[in-house]
Amino acid sequence: MLAAEVAEVLAPTRPPVPVPGRDDALELRHTGPLADVLRLRTAVAAFVHLHFDVPRPRSLTSGDHLARIVDAVYASLRAGGSSSFRFEAAGSDSAVFLRLADLIREATGLQHDDRDGQLVIRVRRGAARRGPERSGAARGAGAPDPGWDVLVRVGPRPLSARTWRAADYPGAVNATIAAAMVRLGGVTASDRVLNLMCGSGTLLVERLLTGPTEAAVGVDNAPEALTAAAANLDAAALTRRVTLVEADALATDADLTGAPFDVVYADPPWGTLHGSHATAADVHGGLLRAAHRVTKEGGTLVVLTHEITVMERCLREADALWTPRETVRVFAKGHHPRIYVLGKRSPA
Repeated sequence: MLAAEVAEVLAPTRPPVPVPGRDDALELRHTGPLADVLRLRTAVAAFVHLHFDVPRPRSLTSGDHLARIVDAVYASLRAGGSSSFRFEAAGSDSAVFLRLADLIREATGLQHDDRDGQLVIRVRRGAARRGPERSGAARGAGAPDPGWDVLVRVGPRPLSARTWRAADYPGAVNATIAAAMVRLGGVTASDRVLNLMCGSGTLLVERLLTGPTEAAVGVDNAPEALTAAAANLDAAALTRRVTLVEADALATDADLTGAPFDVVYADPPWGTLHGSHATAADVHGGLLRAAHRVTKEGGTLVVLTHEITVMERCLREADALWTPRETVRVFAKGHHPRIYVLGKRSPA
């Protein structure tokens, strides 16, 4: 999904490739303005990647090596300003890193804040050493040293930390996952969009920032959630494009302005901060029925849920209502929820 967005937003001459030794990162050569990278919505963070053929971090404090790091810091500052920096590295409090911090501070004017620094500089072993640690003997005599990588984050905070999030709400979906849900559901200017159990409005904001809609409605039965959603929509300058409704999203008599809808999103509670596992079956089954009532023929339902077993059972029971189109497993703070993309079945 990220690779597809990179192709659309950055138009690289070569497609991105997986970073050796990692399953959560892509690498590409970007020749355009670095600020364009900040437009990515499914990326958690972006870094300028430098590789140094040196045996130890001490070498980074000298000559051309230091100049390359300083240039990367300035590139990040031009894309999105920062006032301070910090290291993310093993031994970041050592004399070597304190010396490197002093040199970067002298060259850039940025303050070194080892706890809350805005611009992050990661220092780690090169790709050949990623994965299980191997001794020099295990690598074999004469094997090349993998060197060291320095990664300078683009911007003062992760891309996933949206500037529009004026109000936090317990259990709010991660914005990058919400952006992925939007892409999976498809984006068309004529869409009528509904967000059931909308919480603080993350899915609504991400959908509207991706592209226009004919109508957008958010429904939640918690006044505090709708207050948070209103604040976030206002911060994103989207208030006039969304109707918020206080109602039970699963109620058969809920008055949902704008029905039928082309695309419906939902992120049902799963028990840690809202709801409970004991009621998960009722919630998921009710969600599938409620969404079916207000979705147009051939429309799409996109659901993010941690209750995988419950969701699979409810889908089997609702086989006459929805056709599974795609299932995507994601990672979210130690959990592995799934995104279900469903199509409304036509009457037999």
